[in-house]
Amino acid sequence: MNMRSGLSNSIEQPCVRHCCLDQQDICMGCFRHLEEILAWRSMTEEQRSACYQKMAERKAVFIAKRCSQGE
Repeated sequence: MNMRSGLSNSIEQPCVRHCCLDQQDICMGCFRHLEEILAWRSMTEEQRSACYQKMAERKAVFIAKRCSQGE
């Protein structure tokens, strides 16, 4: 059960409370696009699962870029 909304969801809200949007409107805390953040409550489980996949891909790209820059 999602305690914040009181709704039962098998895929929990990915927010980590470190919100900061980059120039492409991607949150640097959870790696969701602004549109995904706004639509989260109305997404189906399938859409949320797809969103998690995109988030993982964005995070991997971010980490790879950071590592290649020597940070």
